[in-house]
Amino acid sequence: MIFQRKVICAFLVIFLNIFSAYAQDVYPSRPITLVVPNPPGGSSDANARVLSDALTKVLKQPVILNFKPGVAGQIGNSFVAKSKPDGYTLLMGLSSLMVSPESERIQGKASLYEVSQLEPVAMISNDPMILLVKTESPWKTLGDLVKTANEKPNTINYSSSGNFGPIHLSVEMLTHAAGVKMTQVPFGGGGPSMLALLGGQVEMTTNFPSVALAQIASGKVRPLAVSGPKRLKSLPNVPTYREAGFDAEYNIWNGLFVPENTPVEIVNTLRKAVQEAVQTGLIEPVMEQRGMLFDYRDSVEFKKFAKEDGDRMLKVIRAIGKLN
Repeated sequence: MIFQRKVICAFLVIFLNIFSAYAQDVYPSRPITLVVPNPPGGSSDANARVLSDALTKVLKQPVILNFKPGVAGQIGNSFVAKSKPDGYTLLMGLSSLMVSPESERIQGKASLYEVSQLEPVAMISNDPMILLVKTESPWKTLGDLVKTANEKPNTINYSSSGNFGPIHLSVEMLTHAAGVKMTQVPFGGGGPSMLALLGGQVEMTTNFPSVALAQIASGKVRPLAVSGPKRLKSLPNVPTYREAGFDAEYNIWNGLFVPENTPVEIVNTLRKAVQEAVQTGLIEPVMEQRGMLFDYRDSVEFKKFAKEDGDRMLKVIRAIGKLN
């Protein structure tokens, strides 16, 4: 009898140890960090707040934002790329992460990470940039603007948030397709860039819908085109670059990434969590309220789209070459 009890106790100890180990391995079992590689107030911040709130509800664990801006997003991207692949350090990735390493090398600098070190999980938004001029500008269409740029190369100044940022690339992809030259005037941020147009320091700029639409509604600026593949519902009469006759496209998408070699079961848990958040209305309605364009794509489709979009940007970045 004593022997039997000892055997039963031994089996119970083994079972409890196995159960305890299994319970500890269930993901997620503690708070998750979502790294935002840009300063607060931008596109990735807005997307990260919506996603973190949604994932917190679905995963039943806090998803905490951690801002790590710097070097055009490379600091934050690199931090996640080199983090332990355990599902507890995620990245709110912006489209520029696909080209940042190459753009650094073109400028003679070392990249802090490689695209292959980050694995796409799900995309949640895809904004175009809206090309803007002041209301009193003589240019009524994108064709008018390009015609002047063709006749007077480098005489049209446009403000940007910095080299290879969304404003810079959205304009350069247009000028590359149109075969014209304009002069970039960097202002170190999207806000200052817009103020430069409103103050008459430049003739043109581009910006996110959430920023641009308010200025358009105020009557201070006129939209000439959008950089994405289709028109905005809020601006049905404003054509895309392609509709205006120029074979160019630029997207500002945001998506969730994990470090490479993250276990498949963890990636699938995150994929399903985003999918559930989408299906239960935790993401799309909130994004629409905040002026963001919802565009959900699961990992396979997201990876394909990001690669194609990145290749478009890389082609132009290589054509631009080294900047002074």
